[in-house]
Amino acid sequence: MQNWELAATDQKLNQIVPLAKEAYHGVYSTVVQAVPGSDFTVYAYYSDGTVRLANIRPLIARGGVFAPLADEAVFRSSLTVLNDAVAWDLEGNRDEAACIDLDPAKMYRESP
Repeated sequence: MQNWELAATDQKLNQIVPLAKEAYHGVYSTVVQAVPGSDFTVYAYYSDGTVRLANIRPLIARGGVFAPLADEAVFRSSLTVLNDAVAWDLEGNRDEAACIDLDPAKMYRESP
């Protein structure tokens, strides 16, 4: 039985074995440093030694939560690493729940 089926019957759940690091195919790496580049780009330095250059301008163009980043001073001064990801700490209090962060795995896969 699947765990969701077992839980519905109050039976003991099956043990869940975590994937080996190798199973992540490089996506396991986390962001350790974020540096602003020119024209709303970010250099993301990963724990495996790779560096990715992400263009954030398309996200800013969407508006919404990204709208404050259209101010280059805000974009540069609030850029940080939170949740092992490129993030912007707009409130300046390092609250991981209140930051704007980007999916590090997607950035790793899709950025040059």
